[in-house]
Amino acid sequence: MIHQPPAGARDLLPLEVVQKAWINDLLQQVFGQWGYQRVVTSTIERLETLMAGGAIDLSTVIQLQDSSAGQLGLRPELTASIARTAVTRMADTTYPQRLCYRANVFREPPVGHHGKQLEFYQAGVELLFSGGVLADAEILLLVANCLEQLGTPYWHLILGEASLTRSLLEPFPGSLKSQVRQCLAQLDYVTLENLDYPSVDLQQRGKLLFDLRGTPAQVLQKIFQLELDKAGQKSVNDLKSLVELIETSWSKPFPFTLDLSLIQTFDYYTGIVFKAVGKSNNQLQILGQGGRYDKLLGVYHPQQTSTPGIGFSFNLEDLYTYLLTTAILPQTPPLIDFLVIAQTSQAQSMALSYAQQLRQSSEKLRVALELGGRSTEEIRNYALKNHVKTLAWITEKGEVNIEALNN
Repeated sequence: MIHQPPAGARDLLPLEVVQKAWINDLLQQVFGQWGYQRVVTSTIERLETLMAGGAIDLSTVIQLQDSSAGQLGLRPELTASIARTAVTRMADTTYPQRLCYRANVFREPPVGHHGKQLEFYQAGVELLFSGGVLADAEILLLVANCLEQLGTPYWHLILGEASLTRSLLEPFPGSLKSQVRQCLAQLDYVTLENLDYPSVDLQQRGKLLFDLRGTPAQVLQKIFQLELDKAGQKSVNDLKSLVELIETSWSKPFPFTLDLSLIQTFDYYTGIVFKAVGKSNNQLQILGQGGRYDKLLGVYHPQQTSTPGIGFSFNLEDLYTYLLTTAILPQTPPLIDFLVIAQTSQAQSMALSYAQQLRQSSEKLRVALELGGRSTEEIRNYALKNHVKTLAWITEKGEVNIEALNN
């Protein structure tokens, strides 16, 4: 059906474009204030690049026909592409690397979801070649700063720790570990409680993992009561230090929840993971997500050298939908400052010249030209409907008659 976009695709009309550009521009401004530089990576990548060493499920990638370059696909996210770029094209630059982006991504919908959206827009940052609690704190505070600058109401962060969660899952044998992990990811307590546990102790541990969410103080107190290996103990101590650093650095109570059942969609995270969420009509809406991935860059390094990285992305569609419930976004497309009208055919060249003169002024005016074929009344009605500020009538003698409209 040539009069409709293909299933999973959509068109953006002028006001929506303006509103999303406003969000994007503000985010890029904040990223820049924190020292991040924008990069643009290829929309099309080799399939092996997009899969990030097996961390990204092939079923999520929209694949393209084979070519001389091998199997290709459309990027389902940006982190893998930026990691490849950083370790191959930017190997001689100074560290750390603070990179940001605004781009579209493409994802194959799950089986049975024909017509689901395929193309999404993201804006985010990657802080590469730097590990530690201070880098983690920078990223979380940057997320918070972005949401504050946008004027986002009722937001908070849900913070987890991927390596700690893996450590807590370690006692579960074989396929049971995957089942518990899936229940945690889907917040499915009923299934979790009724899994085939080999012992009551493991069932209690599974139920405890489900309850490891709440204020940082509450959750950390529960974790300190558990037996952990050395790596798990380090993760807990780092998490405690991070929470303290965030809480003392933010000028007001920091709105976040600690949730060790938090598991991200892409499985390359090695440290903290987090989601930024908003609340509307008692429903939580995910606005963005991210985390630490200290092994991903090694997938693309020529010598497989692992170096630390952490980043996040905002889901611009979800952020836009959430902000639509407020009066924050622009409510009209940019207004036309002048509509220039040639009153006769002999005045057309003078109208063109006058319109260009207005555009070249220091005020950066938006100027449109009346193309003819309409009566004076029709022109005024058009101008009022489209919120034109001023009409400039050009006479045959080159005289300019200004008419201000009350829009």
